[in-house]
Order: sequence, then C-alpha cells, then structure tokens
Amino acid sequence: MADVRSPREAELAPLVLFLGPEEFLFRKYSPKLRAQAQSQSPDSEIHRLDASTSAGGELDAATQASLFSPAAYVEVENLAAMTEAFLEDALAYLANPAPEVALVMHHAGGNRGKKLLDQLKRSAVVYDCATPKKDAEKQSYVLHEFRTARRRISPDAVTALVAAVGTSLAELDSACAQLIQDVPGDVDAATVDTYYGGRVEATAFKVADAALAGQTAHALGIARAAMNTGTDPVPLVAAIGAKVRSTARVFEYRGGPGDAAKAFGMAPWQAKNALADSRRWSTQTLRQAVAAVGEADYNVKGGTRNPAFVVERLIIEIGRLLSRR
Repeated sequence: MADVRSPREAELAPLVLFLGPEEFLFRKYSPKLRAQAQSQSPDSEIHRLDASTSAGGELDAATQASLFSPAAYVEVENLAAMTEAFLEDALAYLANPAPEVALVMHHAGGNRGKKLLDQLKRSAVVYDCATPKKDAEKQSYVLHEFRTARRRISPDAVTALVAAVGTSLAELDSACAQLIQDVPGDVDAATVDTYYGGRVEATAFKVADAALAGQTAHALGIARAAMNTGTDPVPLVAAIGAKVRSTARVFEYRGGPGDAAKAFGMAPWQAKNALADSRRWSTQTLRQAVAAVGEADYNVKGGTRNPAFVVERLIIEIGRLLSRR
C-alpha cells in the first residue's frame, strides 16, 4: 500500500484517494486539488460524480478528451456505496488511465468495491480521512488550524474547545474558523466559554468535573439548570462515567502525568486530572462508583421513566462515596 498522508498535504496527482469515514476532510481539501488542476490547465474540465447513483458510462465520459480541452479533473464521492456499474467502469479506467486526467475519489471505508480499493491503495496517492478518536488528536487539529492562521490559542482554551465541540470534526473546524475570524486577539478559555460554554458537551463536562471534585451541590445545580432547559440526561451520565473510568484506569499508577498519558493513551491534561482525581478515592469507593455509573447508564437509557432523577442520584452517590474516603 502507498504511504498514507495527511489531507493537509493534498497535492494534485493522476490518481488520488481520500480514504476514511471523515467525509468532511474530503470536502475541505478537495477544492485545493481542483484549484491546482485549474492553475495547471486553465481550460481543464471539471466533473463531479456520485458513485452511489452511477448507471454506468459517466466516468468514461468524464475522462475522455473533449474538443475544448484534453485535460480534466474528475471528483468522485461515495465510493463506499458505489454501484456495480461504476465499479466496472472504474476498474476499466485503472487498466488504461488517461494521461491528462486527475481522478480524485473518496471511500469512507468498508469492503464495498474491495478489488478497486486494493488497486487504488497501490497506485493512488492516499490521504487519511480517519476520524480522530483521542482528545490529543483533536487538540492537535485545533493547534494546527490556529498556527496556519498565524493566531495564538492558550492550552486551556484548546482543551475547553475540544470538550465543547469535539464530538464532530466538522463542528470543531467550524468553531476554529469562527474564533479565528471573530476574535481579534489571542483566544483564551474564557473566550471559548463565551462562545461555546452552553453546548451540551461543555455542560456535561462541567457537571462531571464538579461531581468528581466533591462539589455535589454545584454539580446538581449545573445539571438541573441544563436539564430544565432541554439538555438530555444521557450525555450528563456519560461524562461522569468517562471521568470515573479514567480515574479507575490510573488509580494504581505511580508515575507522572506524562508517563501516564503514554501508558493509557490519554491527553497529558486528561492524565493529570485523572491522577489528581484518583487521590480522592479508595479501592472500595472507586469500585462502588464504577458500579453506580453502570447502573445509571442502564437506567438513563430506558431503565426508568425518570432519567433526570437518575442523573441527580448518581451525582449524590458520587459525593457520598467521596466523603467516605
């Protein structure tokens, strides 16, 4: 398989494959390739095809030299749902590619069109469109966007932004763009809170932080205010559960935050916070907290008719267990 590169490095080539479920990255960086094609050949014809609806013949027509220009830029989406007709057309094209055509495609992953995908992995320039899983990867994305714009954002602001909108890379990118455009100076955590502090994800993490710091009344107040204004109880329990599980993972670890981050695949700030939280627990109370989270997760997802009560009971139970340490 060819080397897999970052989409940020996207350069025009006869065959380009954006591979992975993050379609947003394909949408963001493919215009750069179109611009390069038009710069190299101002009369280059631009074609966009949808492989999931192709009845056959569209790819052949798009890659044929025309009376107006021998050069063409052909962009194909939805390879992961391609029709049989498109698969046959694409395999035929790869057997005899046109010399002045740039074919740029996106495959979200999976086994659909495996024979074509295997050939593209060998012959195309491949760009990674995997969805970032770890907070550290999302934070790196934010930092890159600000550096590219020659702007500064503080580390705690990066953390706050990922906590607020980090569930979607497209939303995270949009948030970066908004802050870069709207905020004239350096971006700090207070600025991020002003723009995004009301988001469900941000509220959930605030509830979890307060609950595991033993600030039971404060956590209850945030949670009640959030649920009274329409916040679903499920992400509130999920955030508390994530924090409890992170604490349990590092509970018996005796190294520093940097080593813990590497050992457990956490962001440095996350490992630091988890280690600090772990000092508030005993083995017995932490086990009970994990069990309480599991019960709450079941109940808030349908095990009870009163999910708001489940959230409050979990926060109170966390506070009770912390007081026994």
